[in-house]
Amino acid sequence: MISITTPAGGMILFMLGGLAGAVFALPFKQVKGWAYESYWMFYAIFGLILFPWYMAWLTVPNMIDLLREAPTAVLARCFFFGALWGLGGLTWGLMIRYLGIGLGLAVGCGLCSATGTLIPPIATGNAYELVRHLGALVILFGVLLSLVGIVFVGLAGKAKEDELSYEQKRAAVAEFDFNKGMLVALFSGIASAGMNFGLQSGRVLQNEALYRGTPYKWQGIPVLVVVLFGGFVVNFIWCLYQNFKNNTTGDYVNKRTPILANIIFAGLAGVIWAMQFVCQKVGESAMGRYEYIGFAIVMGSAIFFSSLVGILLGEWKGVSKRTKILLGCGILTLMVSFGVISYGQKIKPSIEHPEARLRRYVEKELRAVKKEMNIID
Repeated sequence: MISITTPAGGMILFMLGGLAGAVFALPFKQVKGWAYESYWMFYAIFGLILFPWYMAWLTVPNMIDLLREAPTAVLARCFFFGALWGLGGLTWGLMIRYLGIGLGLAVGCGLCSATGTLIPPIATGNAYELVRHLGALVILFGVLLSLVGIVFVGLAGKAKEDELSYEQKRAAVAEFDFNKGMLVALFSGIASAGMNFGLQSGRVLQNEALYRGTPYKWQGIPVLVVVLFGGFVVNFIWCLYQNFKNNTTGDYVNKRTPILANIIFAGLAGVIWAMQFVCQKVGESAMGRYEYIGFAIVMGSAIFFSSLVGILLGEWKGVSKRTKILLGCGILTLMVSFGVISYGQKIKPSIEHPEARLRRYVEKELRAVKKEMNIID
């Protein structure tokens, strides 16, 4: 049985996170009679506030004290990148509305993957980690290969745009608009990379969580709480503004709509969405120095699974054989890239991550204290 504390377990968690990112929007299809901003509000409340705080309550001792005593600069940095993600996340739903789940997530996640994976180690002065040894080079090649797969999926989407009639495209995606969707995806994909910037900016919070007794695999939850709060503030302000602008504040009390069901389905979408980054942060704890690749695997997996979901929903129905081949090449290339990255993890030198050393130190000190107390007793 594969343990989640090993690199193989980390890879599985990343892929499960990608699956969550691919299917999170499906519950939105069950929301009836509400404007986009109304159900997005409950998506944000559940996914960006309630669920991450519930996870923190389950896994992190004295979470409030941890945040109260954390350096303001660290909290501000995580919050800022979360807010940047929030700007991109606002348009994530619009991207899916205009391009569909399959194509929309392929383009958006592709841009997100490239910027969110390669920029953090460069920005933090650890670019050498990308080419440190053969294992690192293989991992980097796997990441770049995943981008090739994303390009194939994007080409398939463009071919679909050229081949299908207006009626055919609208039959699968009610508001299909390739040009508008690509503009939204460009902004959303790049801005959404702020999520990974934020998740990689909270090392101090993770160390403090470990020191306070948080299990090693859950050390990233405090960072996730702060980053998602930044995203929530942006989403909340935007949704409220749209409610007043579009006169849709009455959605929340409109008895002609299934209010409770709408809240449940919108909230479920938020929880499923948040799960992808819970899986990422837990999976990172098993990856040592190469935790930064988690974002690429999550995004690549989201594209892989979203392409399959798009096929099942009929979003590619009626396209030519050539387009299907492009789509198949994209999915196959993504699968190969996951294998390449896994192999790179396998052959990389066994170098203990600083957080692993900290964990061993804390455990050693705790044992010493307990031993001393027993002697005193």
